[in-house]
Amino acid sequence: MKQELSGWGKYPRLACEVMRAETPRDLQQILGDSTLSPLLARGLGRSYGDTALLADGRVLDCTGLSCYRQFDPSTGLLTCEAGVTLNMILQDFGPRGFLPLVSPGTKFVTVGGCIANDVHGKGHHTDGCFSQCVESFELLLADGSLCTVSRTEHPDLFWANFGGLGLLGVIVSATIRLRPVETTYFRETVIAVPHLDALLDAIDDHAHEPYSVAWVDSLAKGSQLGRGVLRVGDHARREDLPPNLASNPLKIGPPPRVSVPFELPSGTLNRQTIQVLNLILDQVQQRGGPLTHYDGFFYPLDFAKAWNRGYGRRGFAQYQFVVPLQDGRRHIRELLENIANSQQAPFLNVLKRFGPENPHTQLSFPLEGYTFAIDFPINAGLEAFLHRLDTRVAEMGGRIYLGKDAFLTRAHFERMYPKLPQWREVKAQVDPENRFQSAMGRRLGLCA
Repeated sequence: MKQELSGWGKYPRLACEVMRAETPRDLQQILGDSTLSPLLARGLGRSYGDTALLADGRVLDCTGLSCYRQFDPSTGLLTCEAGVTLNMILQDFGPRGFLPLVSPGTKFVTVGGCIANDVHGKGHHTDGCFSQCVESFELLLADGSLCTVSRTEHPDLFWANFGGLGLLGVIVSATIRLRPVETTYFRETVIAVPHLDALLDAIDDHAHEPYSVAWVDSLAKGSQLGRGVLRVGDHARREDLPPNLASNPLKIGPPPRVSVPFELPSGTLNRQTIQVLNLILDQVQQRGGPLTHYDGFFYPLDFAKAWNRGYGRRGFAQYQFVVPLQDGRRHIRELLENIANSQQAPFLNVLKRFGPENPHTQLSFPLEGYTFAIDFPINAGLEAFLHRLDTRVAEMGGRIYLGKDAFLTRAHFERMYPKLPQWREVKAQVDPENRFQSAMGRRLGLCA
C-alpha cells in the first residue's frame, strides 16, 4: 500500500509503496516478484532523515521478522531475526542478566537497523560500534540467494554492511553478543562545567569510565560557550545497590508513560522558548544521583512516546558531526560558535569523545575525536547553514553521521568518507543492477 513515510526527524516525507514481510520466505518471494522495482528494507524508521525512504520503489517493512532463534547463556550469544528490537532484548534478557553490548540513545530500534547504521552509544571509546558485538548475519542478496557473512566468511561483505544503510541486501537475522550484568543499574557521576575547555578537560579526565556523555547549553556564547553537564558512569554491581533496589537488581523499565499526542504548531520551538527549556534541562541534567536505571542512563528521551512531534509539521534535522582529535578543541569551538551565533534554533544536543575508528568498515561514522549532535527545527535558511558547516567539517577532516542526515551533498560526502571506493566495489559485486536503493542513496550517489 502507499504510505507517507519519514524518518524520526519527520523531514523529508515521501509517498512510498510499503510491503510487509513476516518471514524470510516472504522476503525472498517479494524479491523474486519485484524484478523491475528497486527495494529497501526498513525497520522502525528511527533513522532521522531519508535513510529508510524510497519513492518509486518498494519499502520492505521488516518489523515482522521478530523471532529469537537461539541463545547461549554461557557465552551471551543471541541469534535473532533482524526485526527484533533492543527493547525486546532488554525486556526478555534483562531479567536473565544480559543487556545489549552497544546501544544508541533509543531502545526502539531493530537489530537490522543497528547493523545498517553501525550505531554507537555512550561507550564508543571502550566498546566501539555495534559491529563489535556482531558475530555473523544472514543477508538476502539481489539475486535471491541467502548468504551468511562474518569476519571469516565473506569478510568484505560483512564489513561493508556496517554503515551500508541497507543498500547491499536485506539483513534477515544476526548473531550478536550480549553483555552479562549483575544489575540493570549504573553508578553515575554528574559534573557541571562552566565552559568548553573545562568540559573537554573533564571528558579527558574521565576517559577511563566506560560511559560518558555531555549536555551543552546550545545558546551559550562568549566565555560561557560550551557550558554544560558531563555524566559518566559504569555498571553497578549487586553490592552497590541499597536494600530498596537490591530486592529487584534486574528491574526492567516500563513502556513510555507519556506521549506527545499531535504535532505542535511549527515555530513553537524558537530561540526564546529554547532559552527557557535550556535552563530547565540544565537543572534536570545536574540532578543525576549516584545510581541510575538503564532507562534514565541510556534512554532519557524514551520516556515520552512520539516526542518528535514536538518539532511541528515541518520536522527537524539532527546534525551530528565528528572532528579528529588533532586540533579538535579548536575545531569544536569554531563549530559550536557558528551554531550558537546562527539564526537557527538549536536544541537538544550531546557531546562525546569517540575512540579509534574501526579499520575494517568503510561507511561507519565514528573516528577518533569529538562528536557533537544537535537538533535544528526545519526553518528558512537551515539547509544553507548546514552546508556551510559541512564545508568546515570536511576541511577539518571530519564527517557527518549518515544515519541522521537529511541535507549532505554528494561532493561533501565523498570528501568525508575516503573508503567509499572500496564500498562501491562491494556494491558492484553483489548488486550490479542497483536493486537496493534509497532516497539517501540516490542523493549521495550510492546507488547511481
